[in-house]
Amino acid sequence: METWYYEVVSIDGDYANLRRTDIPSEDLKLVARALLPAEIMEGSRLKYELMQYEIVEASVG
Repeated sequence: METWYYEVVSIDGDYANLRRTDIPSEDLKLVARALLPAEIMEGSRLKYELMQYEIVEASVG
């Protein structure tokens, strides 16, 4: 089982642009908002695991 971490970079209508944060990458992934938690905002941190996204708290330190 793999786990990926993302940050919501921007929201454009029914889609959100996500950037991976667990690896160095500037690539954006376009994801339908219907697949994301309803309460996301720009800057939200997400975990993708078992084909589901969930909001995670930003790590401290």
